[in-house]
Amino acid sequence: MKRTAAARQGKSGNGARFSRNVLAMVYDFDGTLTPLPMQEYTVLPQLGLSATAFWDEVNAEVRATGGDPILTYMRLLVEKIEANKAHLSRDALRKLARDIRYYPGVPGWFERVNRYVEERSRGAVEVRHYIISAGLREILEGISIKHHFERIYASQYHFNHHEVACFPTIVINDTSKTQYLFRINKGREDAHQSINEYMPEEARPIPFSHMLYIGDGLTDVPCMTVAKKYGGFAVAVHNPAHEGSLETCRELVRAERIDYFAAADYRPGRVLEKRVHTLLDLIIARILFARERHAFLQSLS
Repeated sequence: MKRTAAARQGKSGNGARFSRNVLAMVYDFDGTLTPLPMQEYTVLPQLGLSATAFWDEVNAEVRATGGDPILTYMRLLVEKIEANKAHLSRDALRKLARDIRYYPGVPGWFERVNRYVEERSRGAVEVRHYIISAGLREILEGISIKHHFERIYASQYHFNHHEVACFPTIVINDTSKTQYLFRINKGREDAHQSINEYMPEEARPIPFSHMLYIGDGLTDVPCMTVAKKYGGFAVAVHNPAHEGSLETCRELVRAERIDYFAAADYRPGRVLEKRVHTLLDLIIARILFARERHAFLQSLS
């Protein structure tokens, strides 16, 4: 990602170090950037499986066992792969990602956001994009828009020496998604880094007040709640083809989980872009205020 000299250096007007000049946009993936879950574009068609039948089986087992939905689908998927005698290695899953279809405007969205922040902040603010998904990292590694993201957090399999998926090594569900917001907040973005130690608010490189979370439904409520509780923002998108997703967004507004919702249309000039720009303007203003106040306080010392 191209970064301006001012944003890279994090300098205030008098040359003193100002490091909290980053704005984070965090996205769910399935249903947020794409109309369908990633498995329905990739592994399920490859195995000749009906998406409806597969998810019905997952939901039935979750109801019967009380198990975690993400663990359940990941285990069932491995069983289906074995039953079909398919060899879906990490590389094969990455290649299947080429079949993923996005909502209108998604491929050009990230560069437009970057330009908008660059222009509105006059190069003083850097924007970083992140994905936090319950889907499969092995698939997300192959998406055409991967290069726009600072980090992609998703569930993962362990692959044995034959490159066969055996069991989940990382499982990201609705609630565990929130730990990755704290990773971004604290600048401890690698999975092996602990986020449990106390860190003063002023030492955290990306305050929650500089974050915007974009999701599509009830599975995003924990992240939306955390973002808003600590001063950030949340936006929901809905699929214009599904009336139910619009009602879900209305429920999120009534519960004060989100600031705005809009149709999942990422093209220039659409409602989603206008509402995101409103929130970006507010975050940019916060950063510029903090930057100027930092310079002012440095001038007194």
